[in-house]
Amino acid sequence: MEQQNNVIQAKVKSVREVLDKIKYTLDFFQREYRWERKHMESLINDLTSKFLENYNESDEREKVANYSQYYLGSIILSLKEGKNSIIDGQQRLTSLTLLLIYLRHLQRGMGISEEKIVNVDNLIVSVRYGKKSFNLEVEEREKCIEALYNNKEFNNREESEPISNI
Repeated sequence: MEQQNNVIQAKVKSVREVLDKIKYTLDFFQREYRWERKHMESLINDLTSKFLENYNESDEREKVANYSQYYLGSIILSLKEGKNSIIDGQQRLTSLTLLLIYLRHLQRGMGISEEKIVNVDNLIVSVRYGKKSFNLEVEEREKCIEALYNNKEFNNREESEPISNI
């Protein structure tokens, strides 16, 4: 019997490093998305508090790169059939994706000029061989996420609870 070496690597990464043009999948044993409004509000409050610890109104935009970081928790992956399968952290990755979609629409709705918009599209979707797909590839969620991404109505009456949570 051949022994496999399982290597565990721990690295600190930014949200951009974790989501930028990287595809993730979920295994069948993963629990469904369960975050509710209160969980998302808590995440947003934590992120806001951490940002405001450093914020100074006179700071140039570039100074934000030196603000202290917020620890989102660990994300544990397994390489399965050439794909990054999420073992732990899918609730946070899903929530971050939803937050990024919201921020994407918010920027555009505020009339911010194109050169000042922070482009988050590559953190949500990527294009490979001319085909656009979401970086968090979960087939059951695709129609819902697509509707949210395109700012369209989504009829979730026939959908499961996890889709309703999204």
